[in-house]
Amino acid sequence: MTNYKFLIWFLFLVATAFVGVTYAGNFYQDFETTWGDNRAKILENGNLLTLSLDKASGSGFRSKNEYLFGKFDLKLKLVPGNSAGTVTTYYLSSLGSTHDEIDFEFLGNLSGDPYILHTNVFAQGKGNKEQQFYLWFDPTKDFHTYSILWNPQSIIFSVDGTPIREFKNLASKGVSFPKSQAMRMYSSLWNADDWATRGGLVKTDWTQAPFTASYRNFNAQACVWSSSSGSSCSSSKKSPSSSSSSSSSQSWLRESLDANGQAKIRWAQKNYMIYNYCTDTKRFPQGSPPECSFA
Repeated sequence: MTNYKFLIWFLFLVATAFVGVTYAGNFYQDFETTWGDNRAKILENGNLLTLSLDKASGSGFRSKNEYLFGKFDLKLKLVPGNSAGTVTTYYLSSLGSTHDEIDFEFLGNLSGDPYILHTNVFAQGKGNKEQQFYLWFDPTKDFHTYSILWNPQSIIFSVDGTPIREFKNLASKGVSFPKSQAMRMYSSLWNADDWATRGGLVKTDWTQAPFTASYRNFNAQACVWSSSSGSSCSSSKKSPSSSSSSSSSQSWLRESLDANGQAKIRWAQKNYMIYNYCTDTKRFPQGSPPECSFA
């Protein structure tokens, strides 16, 4: 798609969007459990969701809505204690062999060792864009907010409001970017002790099971996709009396990092990044992927 055509498409999206009234934040309304039987539980009148993993199975849930662009916040409290071998995921994804995907994955570890926060972006079925971080707090002691901003300009990963990574739309430079496939939000807790902890050297200690991760306060300002009517934009925190044409509720569609946001990314990457695909010369001996030149 040329820059001109992309601009026309984006302006059409904004001009025709209807800012509807939705009531997110309630897991009964916004999500459905997808596997794991009663290991996935919605509690506290829909305000808390928990996923559990035992030797027989993990568990997972997904959003009822599909989205084409959005700003998503979700509070997680990760598996405490010896979580080695476990993986907790929170991501957006479409379906099919050429799917798009935006990933947060939390790789468990031995008690006292830090979790690894793994991020990745897939476009048209191609990923291999991993960046990994340690966190500057214990993510098992309390709930922390993990956010994905996905708009036509970029994808921004944030932790408690601090941006840690940006993946820009460089389609004009020949870099694929998720921009045309609607995605659902998914989360799962599962066993991956063949690779998750120290390359699979540390196995899951099943005497610690069941392992449990907890979720609260889902918030989405997003374009909800319908196969029959296309895309409409909504805010999960709007009240019935809110204006249906509030431009401020669509500000995320144009949001980008200012100088302060860029400084926060540099801080996070300098102090807490432990892997960056852009600097992995063993994986990319012929040179880093093209988007790395524009980071």
